[in-house]
Amino acid sequence: MPRSLLEELPGIVRDGRREAERILESLESRHRVRLQTREWVLPSKDAAATDWIAQAQRRARLSGEGEADWQNRLIYGDNLLAMAALLAGDDDTPSLRGKVDLVYIDPPFDSKADYRIQINLPGVELEQRPTVIEQFAYSDAWADGTASYLRMIVPRLVLMRELLADTGVIFVHLDWHVGHYVKIAMDEVFGKRNFRNEIVWRYRRMPAPSRDFQKMHDAIYRYSKSISPYFFQLFEENAPSTQKAFGGKKIVTTFKETGEKIVQATEEDSAGTRMSDVWEISYVQGSASAERRAGGYYGTQKPEKLLERVIESSCPPRGIVVDFFGGSGTTAAVAERLGRRWITTDLGKPACMIMRKRLIDQDARPFLYQAIGDYQVETAKSHMGRGFRIGDLAEIVLSLYGALPLPAEENPLRNLGQVGFAGKKTLVLADSPNKLTGDATLRRAIAQRDNLMGGWDRVVVLGWNFEPSIGESLAALNDSNLEVLVIPPDLLDRLRKKGGIEKLRGQVRFSSLQYLTLKPSRRQRTPEGEELQVTLDNYVLLSPEAINLDEDNRLRLQKVLAAEPLALIEYWAVDPDYDGQVFRSVWQDYRGNTAGDGDPLRVVKQARFAVPARPGPRKICVRAVDVFGFESEVVQDVAEPAA
Repeated sequence: MPRSLLEELPGIVRDGRREAERILESLESRHRVRLQTREWVLPSKDAAATDWIAQAQRRARLSGEGEADWQNRLIYGDNLLAMAALLAGDDDTPSLRGKVDLVYIDPPFDSKADYRIQINLPGVELEQRPTVIEQFAYSDAWADGTASYLRMIVPRLVLMRELLADTGVIFVHLDWHVGHYVKIAMDEVFGKRNFRNEIVWRYRRMPAPSRDFQKMHDAIYRYSKSISPYFFQLFEENAPSTQKAFGGKKIVTTFKETGEKIVQATEEDSAGTRMSDVWEISYVQGSASAERRAGGYYGTQKPEKLLERVIESSCPPRGIVVDFFGGSGTTAAVAERLGRRWITTDLGKPACMIMRKRLIDQDARPFLYQAIGDYQVETAKSHMGRGFRIGDLAEIVLSLYGALPLPAEENPLRNLGQVGFAGKKTLVLADSPNKLTGDATLRRAIAQRDNLMGGWDRVVVLGWNFEPSIGESLAALNDSNLEVLVIPPDLLDRLRKKGGIEKLRGQVRFSSLQYLTLKPSRRQRTPEGEELQVTLDNYVLLSPEAINLDEDNRLRLQKVLAAEPLALIEYWAVDPDYDGQVFRSVWQDYRGNTAGDGDPLRVVKQARFAVPARPGPRKICVRAVDVFGFESEVVQDVAEPAA
């Protein structure tokens, strides 16, 4: 007879603690998880003639001891790995263990929720299903119902507790689906005595036909790390009867010697009554609302007023707020507005894109956009053990592509395979996730195609990460017998989910590369310095069949690609002095920003902005993200303008 969930719960908590302990033990090793900065965002949305250096200095200026080097962060990737990286710290950022003042999370808690995304393109509306990596992560959380969900959340709760300061507080936002089970788990992780409140968020919506009372509230569990958490008292309006009786003045209660109670008003204005644990706050209504326009494509987006109460009550001024299920970015947006420091993470690229746009639109201080360094390697270690080798991963990739490995004497790195189709021999090279696939790899692959084992008809290069100039390299080589394909970034997550290579064989799609091209950029001298002009030329999406669309939506996409490929660009940014390491975006535009051209469905095609003058050539870098979350980069050298 199967055990009940209540009987399973102690084992789930025990296993979750063990998983968290393994992560904590790994923090001291040289193989610890690190964060990789993909972009330093200096918000300046399509602003002409911007003195971006002065602007950056102004926005980055922070007050308070020990905050000078702090950068707010938006992190893409599995939040368990993000927590490990934040706990470990690195050469640039110290560990945040015991430093976080407030954690707020709003994890998905409805196994039947619809997370499809509506994409509006000129003349066309597409409906995209969640990306494969999001689908598998989410279905993993519900594979065995609530038990799977609890196995997902418990180790994360343990690591969140490690991040909290002694005065820190966590808010976990749930509803009737799993809230009661998660509360039991939180009693175990944080201790029953550290339970502070069950906050009821009551909202109104259109009633639905039902034979039950209408479900119109969520529960938010507030726990502290210790018995002495930070708390700032909030007030709400007095009841109308109290307001009428005492005229909005502060009320004082005294007692006579007889014990008679006297309630009377003073001359001081009343702050209201101490806030209760029932919060009646309107839902974010419809796509036309200002908050929804500011950043939300998700029906689960929470109102800013709700997060204002959470942050003001439980995070001190200039304190650190973290949200590990960032979604639409409400936590980061409110923390920014209230002057708190913040970190937010999400597994979905669309969510990260929404948050980045929302924060730029808000004119936020500069922040980092980061990803998990060597994400595939870290996933492989968790799936295959810490002793795995890159060659093991290459063999898995080749097998799932359908390639047979070459003999060991010709294949010492175990990264070469072969396939035969229609009488043609094809060499397959699986590149390493530790490096960027670029020009050198392509030239080596061509040489191996022409010379190894008597030569081959074609060569296919399978890569995880790519050099920014990969599109230019492919165009320059102009080799029809060379093909470059992208290894799905969620490959190992899917392998773990399916339980082995054989169960996944035939279900993995290796997509073609997408890339961006620019027209020649121009520099022009001005009395104040220089004006830089950067113009988009074309966007090439080579494999739209790899996108998670049904056939009808795919045909609509093909029409847009044929007529106006740049309409697929969701966001693009420029670094006018790229150092080859960190992309510093000092100019941005994105769909929905109408300041430059009044068109909410297209980005502007040309950037014109002021930069300080400098001698010699200027290396500019442009980074673009399309509506599906695919990223492209292009680097261009721009000569010094004539005197």
